[in-house]
Amino acid sequence: MIYFDNAATSVMKPVKVHRAVLEAMKNCGNPGRSGHKLSINAANAIINCREKLGKLFNVDDVETITFTQNATHALNIAINSIVSPGDRVLITGFEHNSVMRVLDHLGANIQFYGTDLFDKEATIRSLKEKLTPDTKCVIANHVSNVFGFIQPIYEISDICHEAGVPFIIDVSQSAGVMNIDQKRLDAAFLAMPGHKSLLGPQGTGVLISNYKTKPILYGGTGSVSELISMPDFLPDRLEAGTQNTPGIAGLSEGVDFILKKGTDRIFAHEMYLKRRLKEKVSEMPFIKAYFSDDENCQLGVISMNFEGMDCEEFAGRLSDGGVAVRAGLHCSPMAHKFAGTLGTGTVRVSLGVFNNENEVQRFAKFLTNMNLSVKDR
Repeated sequence: MIYFDNAATSVMKPVKVHRAVLEAMKNCGNPGRSGHKLSINAANAIINCREKLGKLFNVDDVETITFTQNATHALNIAINSIVSPGDRVLITGFEHNSVMRVLDHLGANIQFYGTDLFDKEATIRSLKEKLTPDTKCVIANHVSNVFGFIQPIYEISDICHEAGVPFIIDVSQSAGVMNIDQKRLDAAFLAMPGHKSLLGPQGTGVLISNYKTKPILYGGTGSVSELISMPDFLPDRLEAGTQNTPGIAGLSEGVDFILKKGTDRIFAHEMYLKRRLKEKVSEMPFIKAYFSDDENCQLGVISMNFEGMDCEEFAGRLSDGGVAVRAGLHCSPMAHKFAGTLGTGTVRVSLGVFNNENEVQRFAKFLTNMNLSVKDR
C-alpha cells in the first residue's frame, strides 16, 4: 500500500515506538500512585517523554507540558481556559472543527481573519485590521489539514504580544515536521496530537501551556490527595486519572526519532516529495490540485479532485489500487468554504517522513492509468 494519509495519522512509525508500547505494558504500573518499581518505571517513562518534548519545542519548564488524549482534547483545555460565552475570538478561515465546535459550544463571538488561501501577507493584514481591544484571544492552525497552508505564526504571535492578546496555536500538522520554538513564540498554548508527525500511538496528545489553565477533567492525580479541588500546579492540574503510559512511552520514541533525524531534514524531505508530486500532477489536465505558487506557503498536504468524478469515488478508486488517502471535508468545512470547495470536498494526499519518491511516481502512474480507464468507459 502507498500510505498518503499521514495528516490523519502516521501508520508507518519507527520500530522502537512499537517496542516501547509493549515494554511499557509489561513493565509499567500506575505512575505517581505507588512507590514500587513498576510505578516508578511508569513515572520515569512519562518524565523522559516530557523532557524530549521540551527539547523539541524549546521549553525549559517541562512541567508545563501535559499529556492529553489527542489534539482535540488539548484544544478544548486551551480554549476553555481563556474563552467565555460572548467573547470575541479571532480565528483563521482554515481551522479544524476541534476549534470551531468548542467555540460554538461556548457561545463565542467568532470572527475570521486570514481567509485567503496561500496568502500569508493577506493573513497578517487581516489580523491587524480585525484585532480590537475587546478580542479575547487569537487562534491559528500552523498548517491547514486540508490544503497544507503554512500560517505565519511567528508574525501573528508578535502582533498578539503587542496587543496583549493570548494566542492559541494548533500545531497538529507541523509538530515533528517544522521547527516550532515556544520560547520564541511565547504562545499561550500549543496543542498537538501525538499520533501524526510526532510518530506516537493513537490516543496521545500534548498541550504546552503558558497561561492560567482551567481543567475540563477532574479526579485523582496521585498528588495533594487531601484537597477536594484540583491541584493548582502543572502538570497535575490537567492530568486527572491514570495516564496512557504505554502510549506516552511510544510517543517518547517517536520524538526521539525526530530529535535524532532533525526537523530540518524531515521538512526538506517532505517538501521535496511535494515538489515531485506537483511536477507530476501539473501534467494531468484531468486533476485539479491545490498547490501554492510559493512553495514556502505549503507543507506536504495537498487537496485535489478528479475531473467529473465525486471525491468519494475518486478516493475509493485509489483505495482499490492500493493508495490510502482521505476524501470529504476533513473536519474543516470553513477551509473548504473559503477555498471554494465546500460543495465538492476534496481528496487529500498527505505525505510523511517514511514516504519516498518511488511512491510518488507510482501514484502518478496510477492516476494516468485511471484517467485512461475512465475515458474507455
